[in-house]
Amino acid sequence: MADNDNLAVLIDADNAQASVIHELLEEVARYGTANVKRAYGDWTTTGLTRWKTVLHEMAIQPIQQFAYTTGKNATDSALIIDAMDLLHTGDLNGFCLVSSDSDFTRLATRIREAGLVVYGFGERKTPKPFVAACDKFIYTDILKPPKSSSKSKPKAPALKPMITKAVDAVAQEDGWAYLGGVGSMLVKNDPSFDPRSYGYKKLGELVRKQKYLETREVKSGSRGAELMVRLR
Repeated sequence: MADNDNLAVLIDADNAQASVIHELLEEVARYGTANVKRAYGDWTTTGLTRWKTVLHEMAIQPIQQFAYTTGKNATDSALIIDAMDLLHTGDLNGFCLVSSDSDFTRLATRIREAGLVVYGFGERKTPKPFVAACDKFIYTDILKPPKSSSKSKPKAPALKPMITKAVDAVAQEDGWAYLGGVGSMLVKNDPSFDPRSYGYKKLGELVRKQKYLETREVKSGSRGAELMVRLR
């Protein structure tokens, strides 16, 4: 997506962390402009107290939704209805769905069927169907700066099989593959793939550290040098 693409950020406050919202919106800015920012929940309850300060600071519109019936998630329904309204009436290029709830799996699929991109944001506990339904899924723990006394890195999928598969899929006849193509294939195969899950800010940094890969830079017109990778 282009930097000027219009995005709607829809937050399920019942299933999202207020403590990471600053970093989350910075991440959203990498993909486009957040023209719509809404957070859904029952704001009369004490459970969402931490969100209230954040809403004002980040200019997020709170959407009140009372829990009319025990056992039914009215917040999810309100978010889904608004998303469908925006899908048909808003001048948007994509959606950012902030939740760790699998209830939004069908919504993500429906938005993508309409030709718009979906970025998901959630915790590691997010069910796989919702992760897979998004074009890209960002685990919110990687958005927080690491602490010097932090515990070991969060568990991430085994890296070598993922990269090997991606390189094989986009490699030229000589075995070399452009890093951009490898990165795109990694996200297609696993929307939650992110080099930050493995302790690296950029994919180029990550692949250079893999002993089973060799890398080289090639000139690519006006874009300057591009990194290529090949399996050893």
